[in-house]
Amino acid sequence: MYACLMTERQVPPVPEPPGPAQGVLRLRAYLRRRSVRNALLVSAALCLAGVAWIGVTGLLARSELLNVQRELSTLKQSVTSPAGNTPGASPEETMRKAAAHAARAHQLTTGPAWFMASQVPYLGRPVSTVRGISEAADRLTGDVLPPMVELVARPIDDAGHQGLGALLSELRGKAPAFDRAARAAADTRRLADGLPRSPWVPGVDRARTRLVTQLRRTAPAMADMAVAGRVLPSMLGADGLRRYIVVFQNTAEARGTGGLPGAFAVLTADQGKLSFETFGTDTMLAHVRPTVDLGAEYRAQYGRMDPTGTWANSNVSPHFPYAARIWTAVWRKHSGQRVDGAAAVDPSALARLLRATGPGRLPDGTPLTADNVLDLTERTGYARFTDSRERKEFLLGVARAAATTFTGALSTPRQLPELLRAAYDITQEGRLKVWSAERREQGLLQQHPLAGAMPARPGPLAGVVVNNAAGGKLDYYLERKLHWIPGQCTRRGRMVTARVTVANQAPASGLPPYVTQRVDKPPYATRPGDNRLLLSYYASAGAQLNDVSMDGRQVSVAGTVERGHAVYTLDVELPAGSSRTLTFHLYEPVSNRAPVLLDQALVTPTRARLEAVPVCDD
Repeated sequence: MYACLMTERQVPPVPEPPGPAQGVLRLRAYLRRRSVRNALLVSAALCLAGVAWIGVTGLLARSELLNVQRELSTLKQSVTSPAGNTPGASPEETMRKAAAHAARAHQLTTGPAWFMASQVPYLGRPVSTVRGISEAADRLTGDVLPPMVELVARPIDDAGHQGLGALLSELRGKAPAFDRAARAAADTRRLADGLPRSPWVPGVDRARTRLVTQLRRTAPAMADMAVAGRVLPSMLGADGLRRYIVVFQNTAEARGTGGLPGAFAVLTADQGKLSFETFGTDTMLAHVRPTVDLGAEYRAQYGRMDPTGTWANSNVSPHFPYAARIWTAVWRKHSGQRVDGAAAVDPSALARLLRATGPGRLPDGTPLTADNVLDLTERTGYARFTDSRERKEFLLGVARAAATTFTGALSTPRQLPELLRAAYDITQEGRLKVWSAERREQGLLQQHPLAGAMPARPGPLAGVVVNNAAGGKLDYYLERKLHWIPGQCTRRGRMVTARVTVANQAPASGLPPYVTQRVDKPPYATRPGDNRLLLSYYASAGAQLNDVSMDGRQVSVAGTVERGHAVYTLDVELPAGSSRTLTFHLYEPVSNRAPVLLDQALVTPTRARLEAVPVCDD
């Protein structure tokens, strides 16, 4: 009855059995949830499988890359050791093993799992770097190094059939391969430079750093080999006799290209056979005045030093082609003989070459060695010979003895590899410079260290060049430092601070008068051992000097331009045992590249420190 009294609103609904439509919907929802769950499970399984795959293949790739490293170390030892002194596999076989390991490492790190993992923000950086390292190793061992190994691993024939002439012929034949290898090296270097850093995975980051460092050495070396293949055969007489004037620079008295031009020789090259047909002292050429036009910019910078009429000042510019053109013109005016180019070496270069060849012997029987040639020519020789003529004859004897030793080594095939390595080393140090009068050859040389050329195109540049203004031989004791500090960018350009320190380590007593002499005009009071320098700081094209100070005091400076680059020159008195610090504040055109270092080769190399360049927005 109570139920009858309930209103319609109070009557509970009577459940109806589910119809067909609702069952289908519920089934679909269930299947959808199950499909999503299965998809998630499959995705998770695939991710785990991918991680596992990357982990396993990564360990395998690491093993292969370590094998590459070991094989390349073995390869380096085998090609730099004297012939017959390295047991085991041949260089070519070692190269093939390294290439096989690198190809396997590249294969292991190539595929969908590695690609997708490398795309993950931040976490994918080490994966991307490992992929890049493997690819770079594959390119390095497959495309870059083989032509070089094939050349340096050639068998040595004691009969002379594999001497310099045969080497030049082989070098010319491999020139296209070296061109391809140089391009591959440049591409691989760009690949390595672009790999992301992963400081939180130290092992990967260290491997990246090692690769980048290696390629920064290898890529320029391959570019040099490509140039060598194009120019050295013809320059060394493969197409007919060539002649060059070779000048020995005395770095005890600084000049722009290195040292004072002293003794000289005329070198002939015919089918790779080198000989010296003339030797002479600087007095023979001291007052020869050829007609050489090096342009208005050169005259404005150096005209007052009379470089085309005074042999001692013929190389005051650091741009070696200027000196070479003067020297070849001087020799032609003096002798009537046309030469095909010029070269310059210094005693430090002779020391490195003598270390490769073994000692020579001076006319008086004194051994000429890697350990004494610098000291004999730039220090003790001045105390030993007080007469200028005797001293010049002694230095000429040193030049003859060194030249005889080198040409003898070039005709001895087993000494040739080490001598060529020594020549490459002194070229990189700026102690061997070469200029060709043949335009095609010089065009190829111009962008490489052998040319001793200042860059002509715009771009960051930093360098310190000194010319001795005292007239003595005290630059044997000169030390130089350069600290280049880039700042932030402003509307005027990038702020740059260049801090240059020069130190005179000459003893205050005990040096011969010829070493400490002063030829100041007008003369003024100095003490034995005091030096005087014309110091030039070379900056980027378009640089503007804000101010310059010496030891904290503002000083005035002469500003000029050479080959488009700004040059600031000061006259610096440098007493014995003292140092001077010059600080240049400049505004330079904005660039995010590190500067090219203009490095003048003297007895003691410049200690240069170039700070990292902060990136500026365009």
